[in-house]
Amino acid sequence: MLVDGQHYRTIWEHPTPGRPNTSRGGGDTSGGPDTIRIIDQRHLPFEFVIEDLKTVEDFARAITDMHVRGAGLIGAAAGYGMYIAALLPEATNIAAFDAAIELAAKQLTATRPTAVNLTHAVDRQLAAITAAASVQQKRQAALHTARAIADEDAAACSAIGNHGLPLIKKISERKPGQPVNVLTHCNAGWLAFVDHGTATSPIYAAHDAGIPVHVWVDETRPRNQGASLTAWELANHGVPHTVIADNTGGHLMQHGMVDLAIVGSDRTTRAGDVANKIGTYLKALAAHDNNVPFYVALPSSTIDWSITDGLADIPIEQRHPDEVRFIQGAANGKMETVLLTPPDSPAANYAFDVTPARLVTALITERGLCPPREDKILELFPERRQR
Repeated sequence: MLVDGQHYRTIWEHPTPGRPNTSRGGGDTSGGPDTIRIIDQRHLPFEFVIEDLKTVEDFARAITDMHVRGAGLIGAAAGYGMYIAALLPEATNIAAFDAAIELAAKQLTATRPTAVNLTHAVDRQLAAITAAASVQQKRQAALHTARAIADEDAAACSAIGNHGLPLIKKISERKPGQPVNVLTHCNAGWLAFVDHGTATSPIYAAHDAGIPVHVWVDETRPRNQGASLTAWELANHGVPHTVIADNTGGHLMQHGMVDLAIVGSDRTTRAGDVANKIGTYLKALAAHDNNVPFYVALPSSTIDWSITDGLADIPIEQRHPDEVRFIQGAANGKMETVLLTPPDSPAANYAFDVTPARLVTALITERGLCPPREDKILELFPERRQR
């Protein structure tokens, strides 16, 4: 993604100036960094703030308080958080090292319950670290694995764009000279992953291929990730778009103003049920009622291969009610937080809902499209068949 003409990933390594080409506290000659940088998304779209993460506590706070958010980026942040845990200077012997890693794994896993990428990343790090012999080798394994998680996420999102592009191209051919109108919900863009995004990746690919495209951007209350993040991304990339209130999508579909909907996922079952930002289910219902194709774009790292029933088995995070009661914006050149509700009114803040597979037209994955059915998903990912 370009920001003011410069390419950024959403998370990257930042070696400390003047630091020897070794990791802290253990003679690791891998040359790994001791600082990881992120874009603190709480300040967007008004400020572009880069934050340094140097401790496991920094990573846990960044994930919990949504400095970083989105399935793929949460996973990448957890991967790097485990690497940073491996650099603790007091972890100089195997016993101390293993204790520090186990504690870090528990801290990071507890931060966000719904996005399965987080637990996938932590489990992958635990397996890689456990397989290594010495402390130095464990640190090297942690760095290698963190980099692999981030690189694989970016590559998967790029592939999702390539596989989703023909969907937009086909619609464009049916309405020459007119833009293809895509509806999004929340932010499943570059900011939610390491690069490219999922729901936005086919949109960027179409725009870059010269296909006229226009995006209806749900504001996505209560945290407004659509209005603040997706709109900011699309503007930076030059993609025509219009921000809409969350309840507008059904009206647009009724009047033929939406050609397709593309959303992301925080956890998808092996049978195709999709947990995504609250309000996704309502958009899927409206799309179904109006014969609008409803696609879910996701890398396979977002599939929970252990469950089939999304309503029964996917935990739904409930966040602090103040995210509903208050809203943040810019006023007089600075960020302001404003109360929206009567001071004594309680609020509920469910962060996600589950869209049943029957309402999903197809999944767009890094290996191609498939119907949201267990047998078809496993055709794309045969290595996940249960033995």
